[in-house]
Amino acid sequence: MKEITIYTDGGCRGNDSQKDNIGGLGVVLLYPEKGIIKEYKEGFYNTTNNKMELLAVIKALEMLKERCKVTVYSDSAYVVNAFKQGWIEGWKSKGWTRGKSGELKNKELWIKLDQLSKEHELCLEKVKGHSNDKYNNRADELVNQAMDLLSNK
Repeated sequence: MKEITIYTDGGCRGNDSQKDNIGGLGVVLLYPEKGIIKEYKEGFYNTTNNKMELLAVIKALEMLKERCKVTVYSDSAYVVNAFKQGWIEGWKSKGWTRGKSGELKNKELWIKLDQLSKEHELCLEKVKGHSNDKYNNRADELVNQAMDLLSNK
């Protein structure tokens, strides 16, 4: 089974505003066996930081063409803790809600990510954002490039 390392990031300028904001995601895929690095970026209008963080991991996993052993590094505690602390299993057991706490935000994205997580041997790891991690910094650069492309249109 191929081993893949992925770094993802998402961001938003004007987070949670109802209109006129832009967001972006960045993905760095490392294929150590072949020494190949692939990158992906995409920008979005009217979004949130959390949506971009989730969508970055989703897009990365969708890029894989076969079942792999995948380690995803994200600076989003929101994404990593959902798996590491079992939040996602709790939401599923409550019909993809937060139970008495109400609606689960980004439900469709969580469902998609859960489905994709079953297609691979997946490990999510938290990495400190804006630190000296080369590939996390690159993913952040891709996010900003994607947002810059939208803001220049």
